[in-house]
Amino acid sequence: MLQQLKKSLAITKKDLSIYYLRGPVIIQGLLIPAFLFISFSFKRDASIEFLFPGLLGMALFFAVSAVTPVIAPWETKMNTLERLVSSPIALWAILFGDILASVLFGLFITSFILISGIFLFGFQVITLPLIIGTLIGAFCFSSLGILMSAHPANQPSDIMLFSTLIKFPLIFISGVFVPISQMGSFKFLSFLSPLTYYIDLARGVVQGTSEFAPGFNLVILLLFTIALMFIAIKWHKRSLSKRF
Repeated sequence: MLQQLKKSLAITKKDLSIYYLRGPVIIQGLLIPAFLFISFSFKRDASIEFLFPGLLGMALFFAVSAVTPVIAPWETKMNTLERLVSSPIALWAILFGDILASVLFGLFITSFILISGIFLFGFQVITLPLIIGTLIGAFCFSSLGILMSAHPANQPSDIMLFSTLIKFPLIFISGVFVPISQMGSFKFLSFLSPLTYYIDLARGVVQGTSEFAPGFNLVILLLFTIALMFIAIKWHKRSLSKRF
């Protein structure tokens, strides 16, 4: 187990150097949430206390899922995935290394949003529930990205289109721009998104009011993380033979 984790760290180092520590990826992780935030907040009668948790959630969500969906198809195309799976490393360790790389990148990007919230708006966002929730949320959203990459495709563009069709609807049903209580008959859809519980947790820290208790949000996020990781590993095992 320990040896496999050490190999996962090697995968993490490889992913960070190849995929993440690039100017376009870093800019994408910051600009997409920022543009969405500006577009939907322009001329809206909404306080910064309400909008900031949505920006924080989007930054974490887009940052950790920016690259994870395309790692497997890209490495399939470059024939590096075949060399990885034929080496003495378990498939779950490969996937965990990919997840850990995106988690570290996501936390790096999200730290800019947290710092801006502290110094620009004076929000007391450095709290234990939000720190734990951000860490769990990063693993959760990264696992979702790994799950989306389980489709046996060797063209990253195919997976990027698929991931976009999933990520953007999740943004709009997760209470980012419209409170869950005001979603009417579509409210039940928000419960299907893990992003809902992270934003609700952040909103409780910033605004002092939330739909659910902080402990409930953390538990649901953790359950989503475990489920998404488990399903991702299972689906990657099934699709592995179709990649080569």
